[in-house]
Amino acid sequence: MLGALPALAHDVPADIAKAPPSGSFVAVSGLVPLPDFLPGMGQLFVDPATLPAGPFLAYDHDGALVSTIYMLPMKDLNPDNRFEDLAAPGGNVDHVDVYYNAGHPGVEEPHIHVVLWHVPVADEARVAE
Repeated sequence: MLGALPALAHDVPADIAKAPPSGSFVAVSGLVPLPDFLPGMGQLFVDPATLPAGPFLAYDHDGALVSTIYMLPMKDLNPDNRFEDLAAPGGNVDHVDVYYNAGHPGVEEPHIHVVLWHVPVADEARVAE
């Protein structure tokens, strides 16, 4: 019985649990010149209408959802803007990472990555390489 608890804690909606997600999400690699799999992030999917911030759904090599990522432009991080109630489409959030990015194809301007991990820290290795 206890072995089933982690699965219950990570109740991912079926339409996004495995890559590719359904609905309006498309592979980021089909929108901008990026590889299909980004080490440290995984395979990314986004609804183009939500760019540049996202949410981006990130999947491991087996196509399992591992995190939800937001890319918040530095210019928008000021006293006049608030980022509240960031959705976590992948269900429960185990932990959060926040880090600076100078820009990349698709989000060229400097921004902050807010990574809502749906897996434990030890499972981040699933997207490390």
